[in-house]
Amino acid sequence: MANLILFVNAFLSYLLLFVLIVALVIIACVIGVKWRKSKDAKAAAETQDDVADGAKTA
Repeated sequence: MANLILFVNAFLSYLLLFVLIVALVIIACVIGVKWRKSKDAKAAAETQDDVADGAKTA
C-alpha cells in the first residue's frame, strides 16, 4: 500500500509539472503570434507609407 501511495504521489507531481510546461508553451506561442502580427502590421504600414511617399515625389 505504501508503494502505491508513493507511486501516485510521484505520478501526480510529474503530471503537475507536465501541465505547467504545456501551459508555458501555449502562453509563449500566443505571445509569439501576437508579436509577429504586430511586427507584420508595422512593416505593412511602413511599406504603405514608402509607396505613398514615392508616388508623391515621382
